[in-house]
Amino acid sequence: MPHRHLSIRASLLLAALVFTTPAWSADPVHKENVELTAGKTTHSMKGKIKGYATAEYTVTGKAGQTLSVKLKTDQASNYFNIRQAGQDEALFIGSTSGNSYQAKLPADGEYTVQVYLMRNAARRNAVASYRLEMGLRD
Repeated sequence: MPHRHLSIRASLLLAALVFTTPAWSADPVHKENVELTAGKTTHSMKGKIKGYATAEYTVTGKAGQTLSVKLKTDQASNYFNIRQAGQDEALFIGSTSGNSYQAKLPADGEYTVQVYLMRNAARRNAVASYRLEMGLRD
């Protein structure tokens, strides 16, 4: 019987550790500022994400400039979103609109391109190797 009490205590301790995961253990986010010069060639970044990890590339643009973003990937559930700083809604949602974006920027400021895996792939801890091409022109 003493072993049974020890086993129960160990199980309770393990459960407490598993269900009280601290906030700092969140999945990693790779952040990078990208300097795009209007009229210059496209800037290309290569990366790899796994599971719920994401990569965020921030660019600065001016109202009326055209931002182009293209994602090439080896994982069908790999997409990108574009968010404008200070706005609640995404400017572009890749999972519903595809892996290519080109449009005039609505305002001066920062725009973040977030590369991610859809939940179905993230849950399986899938890996995506990708190439992201970004350009900015007047």
